[in-house]
Amino acid sequence: MNWKDRLDGRLARALMSIQSVKGVEIGANAWRMDTTGREYSDPIRHGKDGIHRTQNEAGGLEGGMTNGEDIVLGVGMKPIPTTKPPAPSVDLKTGKEAVREWERSDVCAVPAGAIIAEAVVSFEILRAYVEKFGGDTINELQANLGVYKKNCEDF
Repeated sequence: MNWKDRLDGRLARALMSIQSVKGVEIGANAWRMDTTGREYSDPIRHGKDGIHRTQNEAGGLEGGMTNGEDIVLGVGMKPIPTTKPPAPSVDLKTGKEAVREWERSDVCAVPAGAIIAEAVVSFEILRAYVEKFGGDTINELQANLGVYKKNCEDF
C-alpha cells in the first residue's frame, strides 16, 4: 500500500490538522513504550463472534487498513497557555520586557476538540469507504457494497 493512501496515516494527518493537537495514538495503549513485543502481542482468536483480535492493541488498523476491529484513536492536545497570574512577556513596540496581563479564555479546549476530532475522522473514513466501493450516488454505493459482501460469503 502506498504510504499516502494508508488509512492510519490519513487519520493521523486529519487529527493533527486540528489546532492544539500535538500527538496522535492509534490503539488504546499505543503510548506504552515500556513493553516488549511479546507483551504487546495481540493474538488472533476464533470465537462465537468469528475471528477477532483478543485485545485490539493495533486500534483496528494494521498495515494501513482496517482489520475489522473497532478503530481506536487518541489525541494529545496542548493546554491553553493563558493563565490568571501575570506572566513575563515582551512589548513588541519597544522590545523591552513586559508583563502579560490575564485575558479571558476557555479553560479547556478538549470538549470542542473531541467533537472536531470525531468529524475529521468521520470524513476520512467516509472518503476511504467511497474510494473502496465507488459510485456517484448512495444507491450505487450500496449496490457495490452488496456485491462486495456477496463475494465475501464465498470465503
